[in-house]
Amino acid sequence: MPALSRRSFLAAGSVAALTAAEYSRAADKPNERLRVAVMGGRIRGKFHLGAFSAQPNVEITHLIEPDESIIPPALAVLAKKQKEVPLLEKDLRKVLAEKNVDALVVAAPDHWHALATVWACEAGKHVYVEKPVSHNLVEGRRMVQAARKYNRVVQVGTQRRSAKHVQAARDFIAAGKLGKVPFARAWIAGNRPSIGKKPNAPVPKGVDYDLWCGPASNAAFNPNRFHYNWHWFWDLGTGEIGNNGIHGLDLARMVLNLDTPTRISSAGGKYFYDDDQQTPDTQTAAFDFPNCTLVWEHRIWAKKDLEGESFGIALHGEKGMLIFDSQGWHVRDGIEASEKATPGMDTAHVQNFIECVRSGGTPNADVEQGHKSTMLCHLGNIAFRTSRTLQFDAKTETLGGVKEAEALLGREYRKGFELPKI
Repeated sequence: MPALSRRSFLAAGSVAALTAAEYSRAADKPNERLRVAVMGGRIRGKFHLGAFSAQPNVEITHLIEPDESIIPPALAVLAKKQKEVPLLEKDLRKVLAEKNVDALVVAAPDHWHALATVWACEAGKHVYVEKPVSHNLVEGRRMVQAARKYNRVVQVGTQRRSAKHVQAARDFIAAGKLGKVPFARAWIAGNRPSIGKKPNAPVPKGVDYDLWCGPASNAAFNPNRFHYNWHWFWDLGTGEIGNNGIHGLDLARMVLNLDTPTRISSAGGKYFYDDDQQTPDTQTAAFDFPNCTLVWEHRIWAKKDLEGESFGIALHGEKGMLIFDSQGWHVRDGIEASEKATPGMDTAHVQNFIECVRSGGTPNADVEQGHKSTMLCHLGNIAFRTSRTLQFDAKTETLGGVKEAEALLGREYRKGFELPKI
């Protein structure tokens, strides 16, 4: 760890005892400095350290990171925007006990998203949580409940909702210019290399592996279950549909005004790689809504996919097909219409969160919408893992009493990292 002084923190305990009334809302004091803690210092964490510190009247007060090797490059990114060095901490609970922290950015792995968000809401903090919103479906609803009970702003990192060209497409479709849209498809071809097979190994020096695991199982350390590759293990991540599928599925839900599906099916498998990954390298998932079928497809071993694009969304309407690609969107076989991609949508998303914290408004990617989009990822994975076509009850968020499927709606938690009931 860098040679930086560290504050003496309160002993880690349950933040559930802290009520929102003990904290003043940034929305009540819009001209005061917004103090933000960032949990996770790798890819998205480094982005948020730079993006938040670049905003007027915002200060990064803490970096929460259980792996000391991640800290120097993360601080180097922050140093370009902020002179003050943040306090370093490994345990989130100690930071949430600090009354001068207004908001938490969660850029930790999927298995930490829900617990960090719920704890933060209980402690009176606003939250920006990266996608997918949760590790499982039950967690997502619990996050919504916590945000509402404690009156916190919770923004999900589905940044396309803050892109003007996506909003323009939504308005274009709402005006009836595509007519009915009975079918939509989103896809990715990752061209991602195999992770290979690796034996278990000692925990690297400087890593608090117990805190890294948090609510997940504390299995023997394996480098293939650690940084980034955790995406491909069921107890830690949500596979490619949760990693990137969330972006395409969320965008389709937004522009087509889709709510929740009634029926879900999925097919695929590990057809390409012979390695340690548990999640499928090839998958399709189909979601039936009352007036539309939405399909997700991933082939993470392929270079390009549909339309010559590695990532895209196609909306098949009666008056044409609207395609989102790397350039923006355009309509094929319909009226001439297109929009170039909006630059800086990640930063715009951060700015939208900050504005809502100060105003008390609803963010572009409110946790309720984030939950409903992430729900598709979870349901697609459950259909895949059970080889079942599932019927979904939106009121109860259950799967018709199919025990094998409903067992995958939640998870078991390690002692000390249980998800609070709201």
